[in-house]
Amino acid sequence: MPLAIETFKNGVGGSSLYKALTHPLAAGAARELVARLEAAGAVALYDPDNVISAFDAFYPLTDVKIAGLYVQNVTHLGARFAGHAARPVTALPQSKCRALFIASFDEARALRQIGHLIPDGAQVFSFESLKLPADMLSEPARYLSTLNFATNFVFFRDAGGHHTRLVSANYWTRYGAKDVHVWCRLFDARGRELATWTQNCPDPEGSLVIDSAEVRARFRLPEFTGQLFVHVIGTAGHDVVKYALDTYGDGPGVLSQTHDANSWPSDLYAGLPAPDVGEEVVLWVQNSHPSPIAAGEIGLGLMGGNHVAYLDDTIGPFATRRLGVAELLPEARWPAQIEIHAGKHIVRPRYEVFAANGRSRISHPNVERDDLKSDPAIAGLGAYFGKGFILPAPVLPPARYRSVMLPTPMSTAQTHLPVKALIYQSSGALVAEERLGNLPRGESVALDLSRIAGGKLYEAGGHVELVYDFDAGEVADGWLHALFRYTDLRSGHVAETSFGAHIFNSPLVWRGEPQSYSGSPPGLSTRLFLRLAPAPLETICHLTYPVSDAWHRESTTHFILMSGRGREVARRAVNIPASGSLLWRVSEYFDAATLKAVGPYSYVIIRDETCRLFGYQGAFAADGSFGFDHMFGF
Repeated sequence: MPLAIETFKNGVGGSSLYKALTHPLAAGAARELVARLEAAGAVALYDPDNVISAFDAFYPLTDVKIAGLYVQNVTHLGARFAGHAARPVTALPQSKCRALFIASFDEARALRQIGHLIPDGAQVFSFESLKLPADMLSEPARYLSTLNFATNFVFFRDAGGHHTRLVSANYWTRYGAKDVHVWCRLFDARGRELATWTQNCPDPEGSLVIDSAEVRARFRLPEFTGQLFVHVIGTAGHDVVKYALDTYGDGPGVLSQTHDANSWPSDLYAGLPAPDVGEEVVLWVQNSHPSPIAAGEIGLGLMGGNHVAYLDDTIGPFATRRLGVAELLPEARWPAQIEIHAGKHIVRPRYEVFAANGRSRISHPNVERDDLKSDPAIAGLGAYFGKGFILPAPVLPPARYRSVMLPTPMSTAQTHLPVKALIYQSSGALVAEERLGNLPRGESVALDLSRIAGGKLYEAGGHVELVYDFDAGEVADGWLHALFRYTDLRSGHVAETSFGAHIFNSPLVWRGEPQSYSGSPPGLSTRLFLRLAPAPLETICHLTYPVSDAWHRESTTHFILMSGRGREVARRAVNIPASGSLLWRVSEYFDAATLKAVGPYSYVIIRDETCRLFGYQGAFAADGSFGFDHMFGF
């Protein structure tokens, strides 16, 4: 059973209560609080916000002698916890409790309301002792403000010649933030604290870089594979911590790129590929919480199947477990895909693929939603939005790369996927259409886009758009996803990424689409972050101008080269045709002297005020290794 917690609600966002309870700095205080409750004798629970079960999920109250459950909201009467039915708080004076536990971070407010009801001599406890220090709060007056919990987890490793590098920017200054800094805590594979430090972000829109090799050297650490917890302090306008994560090695064959902008755990994840011949697929199970994951709570199952194989191991607080897919599903083979039954214990897991040629790659599954239903209205959107939902992705030049697309069911409502693939030249010309039919949930079809393009994409490559095909079926919920795999035909190196569909570039709005990076829909502008890989790696970018129906004939796009201190150094203008794309290297637009002068940790902002572009970024090495992943904006 998944944890009985609410971590994220669509249309509302993430739960700051969840983050406040599970913060690494709150964990020790919470355990001490439970110990004091156990020693206090009979304890009455006052739960004004219906959150006691969430606290209990991480810090069990099993050994506390509970003398009753009391609530403020009459709609909560009769709710049960630990065998007690909720009673109105007005009945608290009849309690024979020796202590009162107020399940709230605002003890003073609760006492103003019910202080006169507390039995004489009763001790009072609350979440107050769990609060972070005042200097870690962006909005001190509102403890549970989401801005106080701009946090995320990072897969972080420096071992066996493998290194990781987090790259982002201080984008909070765009929303009025002044003093931004990052509190970091590094955990090893056993969940033990290796290092804690604070990193300043003094420059508006300056780079934020945390490199595992530098951290290891600074703190004189042994090799580690674990996770880095980051808490951005002093934020404004944006409570989501977005970053790119590069994996690089001491030798050839280790180079990949992934990213994150999702910091809330989910019950289910999907899009984990089964191993191909000669491959080992490893899921890095990283406990995101200060309580252990019990044996039998993490499982894997083939998409569309009924069997789930569960891991018979306990994973400690903040610990990392290397789980080979073959341990639980030895029969799984590509192009089969796997559901991860995560029980809300894990913030966006990473998987790593080790190939027989000695090369490896890292990517991530996506959140599989269980709150959606098939919506017949989506089939009728064509009258207003043309192609409607579009999932765009590069088709790299076929002479050098093989591009493969695997549609992936990403919600429990998707019993079928009625889809087709549209392949466009960089000019925006449609060159191929492939109808996949009405794919049953358990049928995985890997589409060789390079073959389907039939030699019509030339050196510039092009892009594919996965869209609904309502001639084939009617199941649609708008959460259309696919995995994209790119193979260098010379080196054998592979990169892969995955994402979901949106409505693009329309002045009309339907239920939050077209999405915007900031503000309300429609999303009709672009601000994408392109990190520049350090030399001798070369940075590459693929931009698509997807159009659901009809929009401007071409984009008005600017590449703005920024120094690591957030200062504009140079800019270039380009135009991308509607339904077209642009595959480009940073060195094609900024000469070597400019790139050398701009200094370390520089980046490019891709800005367009006329349309929303979708982008993928990569880092390429001379030996044919490369990483490739979709970009994020802010």
